[in-house]
Amino acid sequence: MSLKIVQIDAFASRPFEGNPAAVCLLSDYPGDEWLLSVAREMNLSETAFLKRREEGFDLRWFTPEVEVELCGHATLASAHFLWQEGVLKSAEPARFHTLSGWLAAEQRQDWIEMDFPAAPPEVVTDATDLLGCLGVEARYVGKNRFDYIVEVESEQVLRSMRPDFKLLADVCERGVMLTSLADEAEFDFVSRFFAPAVGVDEDPVTGSAHCCLAPFWSERLARDELVGFQASRRGGVVRTRMTGDRVVLAGQAVTILTGQLHLEVPIG
Repeated sequence: MSLKIVQIDAFASRPFEGNPAAVCLLSDYPGDEWLLSVAREMNLSETAFLKRREEGFDLRWFTPEVEVELCGHATLASAHFLWQEGVLKSAEPARFHTLSGWLAAEQRQDWIEMDFPAAPPEVVTDATDLLGCLGVEARYVGKNRFDYIVEVESEQVLRSMRPDFKLLADVCERGVMLTSLADEAEFDFVSRFFAPAVGVDEDPVTGSAHCCLAPFWSERLARDELVGFQASRRGGVVRTRMTGDRVVLAGQAVTILTGQLHLEVPIG
């Protein structure tokens, strides 16, 4: 049996930037081990699997190591896939049923807007082990239900730091985002994201992290609409807009390659 699989650079306006994700549309979900095997074969930070259901699509995300509860860039890639492949009309919203509830995406000219739950952090008072892994001093350390957030003094500190990934994998259940104010006027804040515990040492652009970064910086800058830049080697731009307890994440996407999985698919 042959299945189409597409690789898409999410949070990118041109190829080889942003965060690559693989997307595959299935008629039904095989066993989890098969899904994980495909994710390992693709060897990207996330592989997304879609299945049509009433009023939308089931959406699941896998790193090469585990299934995750929330992923922004692979959701962006999945919506881009559905419109590009003609599964949805361009004016039709994409609706996804996920482990984090219903998520939605809409096209806004060259941008895709996604409606996600905000995930603001709570202060962490003892972060000695975490900061030791990162090798930085912190202005603020917090944590939401997924990840730690560490504010550092400057963009220069953020860009130059080199974490100990082995130690970090033992300290963080999922990941940690570093953030600071941006040096360049076109951005409000910058960030990096590390998740060695789930098989991703540094994620190029992390949509779900901006569910935390958006309320964090919106409160400090007293503005609902912000622009973030994730300062990984590839880099990527994420626009954010707070709407109550939700956050709208906006990004662009570019298809890089289309292929076929020539595999026996164990359904059921």
